[in-house]
Amino acid sequence: MTDINAHSGETSQIPAMAVLIAYGSLAFPLAGAFIALQVIVPTFYAQSLGLSLSAIGGILLAARLWDLFTDPVVGYLSDRTPASWGRRKAWVVASAPLIAAAVWVLFNPPQNAGNSFLLLATLAIYVAGTMSIVPMNAWGAELSESYHQRSRISGSRVIFGLSGTLVALLLVDNSSNEALTESLFAITILTMIGLAISTPLAALVVPDRSKVDGQQSSLREAVKLLAQPSPFRRLLLAFLLNGLGNAIPATLFLLYVTHVLEKPGIAGPMLFGYFVCSALSVPVWVALSRRWGKHRSWCIAVLGSCLFFSATPFLGSGDIVQYGIIVMGTGLMIGADLVLPSAINGDLIEWDALENNRRRPGLFFALWGTASKLAYALAVGLMFPALDLVGFDATIANTADDVRLLAVLYAGPSLIFKIAAVAMMWRFPIDETEHKRIRAALDARGI
Repeated sequence: MTDINAHSGETSQIPAMAVLIAYGSLAFPLAGAFIALQVIVPTFYAQSLGLSLSAIGGILLAARLWDLFTDPVVGYLSDRTPASWGRRKAWVVASAPLIAAAVWVLFNPPQNAGNSFLLLATLAIYVAGTMSIVPMNAWGAELSESYHQRSRISGSRVIFGLSGTLVALLLVDNSSNEALTESLFAITILTMIGLAISTPLAALVVPDRSKVDGQQSSLREAVKLLAQPSPFRRLLLAFLLNGLGNAIPATLFLLYVTHVLEKPGIAGPMLFGYFVCSALSVPVWVALSRRWGKHRSWCIAVLGSCLFFSATPFLGSGDIVQYGIIVMGTGLMIGADLVLPSAINGDLIEWDALENNRRRPGLFFALWGTASKLAYALAVGLMFPALDLVGFDATIANTADDVRLLAVLYAGPSLIFKIAAVAMMWRFPIDETEHKRIRAALDARGI
């Protein structure tokens, strides 16, 4: 397996950087498309096409629940793909045109698009995205077996992903339904161009010599892995809880700035500033993780995010400066969320090899992807129907009580989920010292 870390002297610094850039670039078009899917599409289909909040929430939740099946299947098949084809590369290349087609359909619907259209289009983009994201994440974990180099690889993917997010946000105009329609069209073109550049670049530059065991990993074993207490299950549950904490405010963001702050025009600039701060903080959190450890650094960042975000239920009309401070502060914390948990999951591939005599990176990152997607599905599936239940309507003016409930739902559940995630991860057993012990044991076995 090729290790992009140059410590052995076998790989020069220039090729290593070229691999990081080529691999990381894959995240650029995906991030642009999925930020639109998570933040813009639910509100767009409610405001512009008139679908009910409950219907949108239910549809997006149902489509995400389908990933509970497709993610492990793609991970399993990716692990079983012949190495001569490029075990991860083949999936990333094959998925690119499917993602482009799905984005075009979902982001540019006809005016008479209804619930069935949204369901089928969302299923299409989720399945196509799974075909790329699951193998891509496993691919990155396999580029190095170093505890700290995995943070660097994840950081590269995150930086490009944040860049794609920022460019997409520059295209967002929430001033009217027509402007939002044009925004989604522009993001469609951005995604297509990004896929056309990044996919062949990664296919040509990034080595794909993944190492999996020769046994037939089964989906039944994935269920068994989740059923038994383990560091992997603990990390995955904490990741899901923290993901819910991030997904709920992301889902309600446009409604919050429109109805609570009464300043819909600030949506683009606020999101842009948030992700700029996130991008700037990524190398800082990678550096801090070398001093404090990955899981402890992540916990500190999550607590910092809670501290900033706890003020949002108390804001009201015109509180732009206060909200800007909260957005920038949480953005600086979220950089750790984006890079460190995935790097920790990569370390658990070696844990699995030592404890279970299995090496299943595709399956591990399939379950990881499922947790990430499930978090956003649950956010929409729970919050939109809750707003509908109390009479909140995205298309009209609402009562002061309904608006205050929106503000509470925007922050309250998020804080609870994030604190629960920290409680699970503060004493996580796989740190740098333990990972070195695991690697030494594997080396002694010749694995």
